Amino acid sequence: MDVRQLRHFAAVADTLHFGRAAERLRMTQPPLSQSIMGLERELGAPLFARTKRNVRLTSLGEEWLPRVLDVLAGLNELPIIARGIRDGQTGRLSLSFVSTADYSLLPSLVRRYSQAFPNVEIQLFEATSDVQLPALVNGERHAGIIIPSAEQPLPPSLSYRRLLREPLVAAVPSAWIDTGQIGDAEALSREEVLASPLILFPRQVAPAFHDLVTGYFTALGGRARIVQEAIQMQTIISLVSSGLGIALVPASLRNLARTGVRYVPLAGQAPELETGLAWRGGDIAPPLANFLQLLD
Repeated sequence: MDVRQLRHFAAVADTLHFGRAAERLRMTQPPLSQSIMGLERELGAPLFARTKRNVRLTSLGEEWLPRVLDVLAGLNELPIIARGIRDGQTGRLSLSFVSTADYSLLPSLVRRYSQAFPNVEIQLFEATSDVQLPALVNGERHAGIIIPSAEQPLPPSLSYRRLLREPLVAAVPSAWIDTGQIGDAEALSREEVLASPLILFPRQVAPAFHDLVTGYFTALGGRARIVQEAIQMQTIISLVSSGLGIALVPASLRNLARTGVRYVPLAGQAPELETGLAWRGGDIAPPLANFLQLLD
């Protein structure tokens, strides 16, 4: 059985006339009849009941015809599907991201990409940078929004593009401001930063962010007093709201409104956090190629 036989069967079933079906198929009638008989031999039953006056479908032919038409329609769609995959108009984009990106870059990037390529499925995976990098190297994800670390250079197989640099601000318990524990809600002074207990990402999961924050304390002439660590930014902000301490977070985290938390600028020159996109070079999937073009 091959596609030509299926097309022959569909033409005869539509016309119920071997001569007219042969004309439609631009072939002579004898090869068409041979093709149908070969198909019937393979199926072990007739598809058409033939008399000198007419041709009609058998019960097998009637039941089988819709399935054959579905298969032929699917075959006709294959070139269109292939072109859509080739051009990145269909398919899948697998994107991982650090939790901080959820309040800065990610929403707008996903919205713009979805509007430009509505038939591409976007799969999102939240993960710390240390988890993302092996997945990118192994081809488990197309790209990842990460916080790069100078101490841990990217694997040579990965490419990188900076997307954002933003200053850190202090997430402070609102109660501290209301009771005067923080003297100026417009800016957190050097003395207030150094005196405050700190909530921070563990260094092993976010070395770049951890070192940026602790390095800031060192630059102020003191040392960070870390009272609690958490790997989710939402958890860190929740701990701040409980009054456990402050957290230094990207300015875009102001988009994470939480009762009991105020975001206060740092006095003087605040440290800046870099966020960027990493992806594996080489044979880039079309959906990723379009995503990269969207960043231009």
